Amino acid sequence: MATRTKQKTMLRHATADNRPTATAKFQRISPFKVRIVLKLIRGKSVNEALAILDNTPKAASEILKKLVASAAANAENNMNMSRGDLVVAECFANEGPTLKRIRARAKGRAFRINKRTSHITVVLDTAANKEA
Repeated sequence: MATRTKQKTMLRHATADNRPTATAKFQRISPFKVRIVLKLIRGKSVNEALAILDNTPKAASEILKKLVASAAANAENNMNMSRGDLVVAECFANEGPTLKRIRARAKGRAFRINKRTSHITVVLDTAANKEA
């Protein structure tokens, strides 16, 4: 039997993170490859992060460019924040489900091919909150 559900709900809402976010799930790219590009944009302003992603020759940069633009649009439309004040506060790539495939080898053997997927999250914040 559930107890104190209203109190628990109110506490969860009070401690909820109210920063603008965007999440891309089940992306067909390895999280190891995504993390390399995420290190480049962590802590940068949104405009600077988009410029970096435009000039980065990695496969993950296209996905991350859309994701940062989506998080900025969420901040502008849903939270009435100015795009010029936004900073990439947090960004991380977690491992999603792995697609397991096989490749035929000699003498009737089979080798496993792991096709990895990623769950990528970008959290923005205002520059004033980032410095505090």
